[in-house]
Amino acid sequence: MGQLPDFRVRPAARAFVHCGLDYAGPIQIRSIPGRGYKSRKAYIAVFICMTIKAAHLELVSDLSTSACLAAFDRFCARRGIPSILYSDNATNFQGAQRELADVWKLASMDPNVLNNLAEKGIKWKFIPPASPHFGGLWEACVRSVKYHLKRVIGAHTLTFEEMSTLICKIEACLNSRPLGQMSDNYDDYTALTPSHLLIGSSLASKPEPSLLDEKETRLTRWQLISQMRDSFWKIWSQDYLHSLQQRPKWRTVQKLARVGRLVLLRNPLAPPCSWELGRIEDCHPGDDGLIRVVTVKTARSKYKRAITKLCFLPIDVNTHAEVNPPDDTL
Repeated sequence: MGQLPDFRVRPAARAFVHCGLDYAGPIQIRSIPGRGYKSRKAYIAVFICMTIKAAHLELVSDLSTSACLAAFDRFCARRGIPSILYSDNATNFQGAQRELADVWKLASMDPNVLNNLAEKGIKWKFIPPASPHFGGLWEACVRSVKYHLKRVIGAHTLTFEEMSTLICKIEACLNSRPLGQMSDNYDDYTALTPSHLLIGSSLASKPEPSLLDEKETRLTRWQLISQMRDSFWKIWSQDYLHSLQQRPKWRTVQKLARVGRLVLLRNPLAPPCSWELGRIEDCHPGDDGLIRVVTVKTARSKYKRAITKLCFLPIDVNTHAEVNPPDDTL
């Protein structure tokens, strides 16, 4: 496997300067709620920041070039104009690239906008054909959205407005995932998330009771959207926590637990966009000297937990983990 590209590790001026684009779907939507209205296919345009892995989701009515350009315009209006856009070789992306190049050419020839737009041309780069692993960053985001969204929606057919609301809530869940600790202060229980680099603070859902245990027949349409968001959060957050627990731990000795490290506690009852964070206060090594049990202090309480119930933040694991070579006797 090759090294990461420079834009993946080099600090950028802002998020989405280097951006990846892919489509997820199809999903069935209808124009008006109720029976007797035909459904049609729609898609989700997934924009992913290649530096901080923040996600931006846009609902697209079809696979036409005009719909792709409209989604891209909405993205630029809220996230800024990217300098380089990466995607696969889909036909609609090729058409959008050609039209976008013509637009930039005409705009750059206009003397009124020449100075403003001549230096803002967008480079659109395509990965090699039949090589989806070159776009693994946005493919992982597409899986997070598409895999769980289909199971959450089930047999329901939402309207365009309802689906737009749902994917915006899903976007908030994706951008609330912890990446690393904010500081080494022992009393600081906050973690760095993609939303910190987008809006300057963490994202949190508004306080509302959970509707997971309510019957669908007793819910209004907008309560149904909230229930779908809660269902997505429940299954996706557990999937994300599983990805943080590295499988090689069963074959190699990893000294991840140390006093003062910020960790994630697995809490299946946490509300959407809420992650229970704590710091290791004490380590309890076994007879072989390996640490399997620790005492964790949170902002509200103190727990004694096995490290299998904890998840170490990915930035900390990649930066501070001390991995010993495997023992042939294991």
